[in-house]
Formats: sequence, structure tokens, C-alpha cells
Amino acid sequence: MNQQPLAYRMRPEHIDDIIGQEHLVDEGKILNRMIQAERLSSMILYGPPGTGKTSMAFALAKSLDMPVKMLNAVVDKKKDMEIAVEEAKMSGQIVLVLDEVHRLDKAKQDFLLPHIESNRVTLIGCTTSNPYHSINPAIRSRCHLFELHRLTEEDIKTAVVRASQNVQYGLGDRNIELTEDALEHFASAANGDMRSALNGLELAASSTPADAEGKIMITLTIAEECMQKKSFTHDKDGDAHYDVLSAFQKSIRGSDVDAALHYLGRLIEAGDLDSIARRMIVCAYEDIGLANPQAGPRAIAAVEAAERVGFPEARIPLASAIVELSLSPKSNTAYKALDHALADIRNGKSGEVPAHLKDTHYQGAKAMGRGINYKYPHHDEEGWVNQQYLPDSLKNKHYYQPKSTGKFEQALKQVYDNIQAKKNNNR
Repeated sequence: MNQQPLAYRMRPEHIDDIIGQEHLVDEGKILNRMIQAERLSSMILYGPPGTGKTSMAFALAKSLDMPVKMLNAVVDKKKDMEIAVEEAKMSGQIVLVLDEVHRLDKAKQDFLLPHIESNRVTLIGCTTSNPYHSINPAIRSRCHLFELHRLTEEDIKTAVVRASQNVQYGLGDRNIELTEDALEHFASAANGDMRSALNGLELAASSTPADAEGKIMITLTIAEECMQKKSFTHDKDGDAHYDVLSAFQKSIRGSDVDAALHYLGRLIEAGDLDSIARRMIVCAYEDIGLANPQAGPRAIAAVEAAERVGFPEARIPLASAIVELSLSPKSNTAYKALDHALADIRNGKSGEVPAHLKDTHYQGAKAMGRGINYKYPHHDEEGWVNQQYLPDSLKNKHYYQPKSTGKFEQALKQVYDNIQAKKNNNR
């Protein structure tokens, strides 16, 4: 009996056997063109777990009958890479499939670089990390970068059916029959991870006794037991985590409450209350701002409640806050106005504080012309007097550009417009 896992045994032998990733392997696409030209270049394959990065690397090498060796950048030592290079010298060329390539240290990298440069070693690095963030530029510049996408449910179904029927490498000799709802569950519960689906199928096949006719019937109940739950992969230190955080904030900003709750759910499943709290509070002030000023304090209150009760109950105040944040009117006028002011200051446009605004709380200030002719607004019945506050070089500058989003900022806009009209009338 073959002790290798089903997912390993079912790795594709040729580019035509690869499931999914049509943007790379279909007729006319870049990897297919490499195979047709019989010239495989060094590359980095990156994408979520279970999308077939390592399998694709082996399939590409086998499609051209090239010798292939697999190493891990973390576990395997420089000596192992020296052996791979010696094998390349004997055969003329070798495909080195290097898992966890983003963890390649400097000594190993320095050793490999000249061999990659000479094309004696064709490197196919595999990683779940974004290579633009994690791969050393010296390696990255010598490799093509190809992103593998999360597999669709139809892709997973194809893989499960193929594995259940394949006699040589799969379970085709076991007389397996999958009910339609069991197949649907394998596909949906895998969450785009083919390895997870095939592991579940293998467990189902090995743990389900055959009936009187020798048939192994895999039902929905069995599939649910073997998959347990949806395969949720979320590394709090990985690139996918920051993609979810970005989507979370942008969904709130875009007033899509359903999407915001979806991404909140993913962050809750990852147990990352700190990131949720930070993004919520930032959204309340950055994206909602003066359109609903109470969103900030209420977001902070929701975060404090969540921190106090902890998960799973923390989801309750968080959900309330996210619904409010998502459906609140949006305005970024306050911080954008400050950013414009900061830009002037950083570009040297600060100017002299007007003399009538300068500090007078010391002896001799008036003799220096400080504070003279300052008009105290509270002495006026309307609480406003026409007076210059900005330095002369910026006196006509307008940073704040109010919007009519939300009743609060509408009221601020009316006050602002009235003040500007009075200024213009007094010129």
C-alpha cells in the first residue's frame, strides 16, 4: 500500500494536468509558452496554501523531462544545495524547486546566484508570501514572478473526482462513490485549498467501510466529519492578513456593510482584535470624520467593550459598530485640510505670526508691538470679528473644503460659508 498522501500522489505529471491557474498554463499563456519553446526560466510562484505551487513546479520540469530536485530554504543546508549543483554539472542542468524561498539566507543565496545566472540551475521558488515584500532583490531580479490564485469550487471538484477515479495514483481501485452533496461539501469546505480537499477525501475513503457490494459510499455526513470545518487559513504575519485588513477598511469606506461584516468575520476567526480595533478607530476619524463625529467615540466604546468581554462575545459590540461605520455618511475633509496645511509648512510656507496674535504675557510685549489691535471675538454680539489670523504670505489660503455629508458637517459648512461671505464683504 502506498503510504504517501493522496495529495502528493496526485501531483500533475505534465502542464496539461494542472488544475486551475488558467492565466498561466492555458494555451498561449506564459508558462505554456515556455514549455512550447522548451526553455524554462527561473521563477517565483507565490499564492495561498494549497493552490499547487510545488505541484506546478514539478509539472513544469517533467513536461520538459528535466531533472528536478526539491529543497526547503529553511530546513535544507547549503551543503544540500551544493549537491544539487553537482548533479546539475553531471546532467547539464537541473530544476531546483525551493520551498519557503522567502526564508533563503544570505549564504545560500550567494552560493546559488551564479548558478542561476548561468542557467545551470533553474530555480522555481515557492512561497505564500508576497515576493515584492519578502524576497531578496538579488534573487527577485533574476526570476519571473507568477501569482497563483485561490482555486475555485469547480477546480476542487475536478481534483476530487479525478483522485477518486484515478487507479494508478488515486483511489480508483477502491470503488468509491461520492454523493453530489458530499462533493459539494468537499469543494466548499476546502476554501480553495486542494490539499485540504484531497486530505478529507482520503480520510473519508480510508475510514468508511465498504457495503455488501464492495462499494464505499461517501455521503454528506461523512464528508462533513472528515472536513470538520471550513479550512480557514489566515497568518496574522502574512501578506493575506494585510489584504484582508485593507479590504475591511475599504469596505467600510465604500459603505458596503455586507463586505465589511465579511472581512470582520475573517479577522475575528483569526483572533486579531488589535488590528480590528485599530482599523475601526482609524475609519471612524479618517473616513467618517465630521460627517458623523460621534462615530469616533462610539467606535472606541465598542472596542473597549470588546476588549473587556473578549471573544466570542466581543463580536457583538464590534458588529454594531461596523454597521454604523459602514452606513454613516463619509467625510475626510478635516484631516485632508490638515494635510494641506502640513504640506505648506514642510515646503517652507509658514510665514510670520501676525503681530496682533503674538503672546503678550510678559513685560515689554506691548513695547515690542505684540498683541496690539487684537480684537476679542467674545466682545462682539455675534462672537465673530473680521481679523487676519494666517501669516501675510498665506492670508488668502483655504485648507478646509467642507462637504454636505451628514447633518453635522452641513451645519459646519453653513457656518464656514457665512464667515467667508462676511470676510469678502469687509474687504
